[in-house]
Amino acid sequence: MRLAKPGQNMRSIRLARGVPAFMAVLLFLLFLLFAGMAAAEPAYRHFVTGNAADVVTPTTGLLVLQGGGSDVDENYVRMAAHGGGGDFVVLRASGGDDYNRYVFEMCNCDSVETLVFDGREAASDPFVIDTIRNAEALFIAGGDQSRYVRFWKDTAVEEAINYVAAKPAPVGGTSAGMAILGEFAYSAMSDESLTAETALANPFHDDVTLAKDFLALPTLEGVITDQHLQERNRIGRTVALLARILHDGWTKDARAVAADRETSLHVDPATGEAQVFATGDHETPFVYFLRSRHAPDVCEQGVPLTFRDVDVYRIGPGATFNVVKWSGHEGLAYTLSAEDGVLSSSRGDIY
Repeated sequence: MRLAKPGQNMRSIRLARGVPAFMAVLLFLLFLLFAGMAAAEPAYRHFVTGNAADVVTPTTGLLVLQGGGSDVDENYVRMAAHGGGGDFVVLRASGGDDYNRYVFEMCNCDSVETLVFDGREAASDPFVIDTIRNAEALFIAGGDQSRYVRFWKDTAVEEAINYVAAKPAPVGGTSAGMAILGEFAYSAMSDESLTAETALANPFHDDVTLAKDFLALPTLEGVITDQHLQERNRIGRTVALLARILHDGWTKDARAVAADRETSLHVDPATGEAQVFATGDHETPFVYFLRSRHAPDVCEQGVPLTFRDVDVYRIGPGATFNVVKWSGHEGLAYTLSAEDGVLSSSRGDIY
């Protein structure tokens, strides 16, 4: 302890010692102030192109499932038409307003709005919910589907998306946005994206993360989706995800809709009729419909998957498929089997 020098004013020493405490209190008060201001900031960002006021137009149902990659223009042309040229809303959990000008110039909509979610808190914001529910067309962008599950599951956003589909009005998604459209979803909750090799080698690997009872879109009951199929060689993981859904007792009739990049499936939810659209120069513009109504032969922790005779039907542009009847025309039918983690096809080529 430093003692006062003879003659030094003791009061000045006490004041000097009090300065750090005063500053600490001031800094703490400033911290509370700025923390309160930060808490007041919404956990979302909003962008609008066109008329910011809400309009109401006649709508008809349409589901759009794109497997990622470059956008298929026909998605937005047809969604806008089914939305009566009303308010087109894009949902994201990363990025910015990339879709606004692109969709607005193509579709002659009243407006294109983008909501970018930065946290789960936004899922209870009245403005966010009203914007979604008032949409005449709704599209979920790509990114990371784990953020969609974390931010939206069991929230008013989930209910609002289902509300738009039930109007009925068009609802679609690409890549991660497509991943959450089925009753079941690969939720991508681990640090690594699940590969076919990993899933087939161990269908209970930490990367095999699944969610259920998220969205409830017509004709997609009992369905799981997969994306970037040939591009990232994922059909083996689709088979493994079906095996897990059956093994876990989520359904006795497991079905999957899997699309390659730059390829979209458009489904009429009133009839189940579906057709494919793709970018003009894409070499693998195919959508695959997989189904199994029997449990996997071997589906155990740490053991390679054995799962035989999974039905596959592949269609491209010009062919059709009915997701209610689960039958198609002008497509290609074959079966896939996993034997000790090795995938094989009745036609030789797994795709």
